[in-house]
Amino acid sequence: MTESSHDRVWDIVEKVGVCMLTTRFAGGLRARPVEARPDRNAGLIWFVTDARSDKEHEIEAEQDIGLVFIDHAAKAYLSITARAEVKHDHAKAAEIWELTDSAWWQGPDDPDVCVLRVKPITAELWDGPASAAVVMYEFAKARMTGEKPDLGENRKVTVKM
Repeated sequence: MTESSHDRVWDIVEKVGVCMLTTRFAGGLRARPVEARPDRNAGLIWFVTDARSDKEHEIEAEQDIGLVFIDHAAKAYLSITARAEVKHDHAKAAEIWELTDSAWWQGPDDPDVCVLRVKPITAELWDGPASAAVVMYEFAKARMTGEKPDLGENRKVTVKM
């Protein structure tokens, strides 16, 4: 693991915010959007969620989860394999509470509020090659010259978290 790859993973998590959380249930896999509250220093990602939802029950039965973050502007795709834990911790909910959470609950002390504590294990990062301007230029140049466009290297990095 290079420090820059590790930092790049956390940079994407912090920038993107909303990701897809995948859990396992009796019928297979299920994914849904959730808003990440990363704590880079602790190496954890927290989520405020509802104690009555299926994901809490699925995580209690099977703690291995997947997270997918996409940064369209940077052409970066991040998949994290992690271990999740449901916590009925209103103090933690209050610590990571954001204004948008008030649309769903009456506050961090709402009895239906719980948090997910997620510990990333492995991250796979696909960093896209070029900016949109470079891509357009390279396709235009390729059309005129008949050569293949040079879009740079699309690299994949696996990072142990």
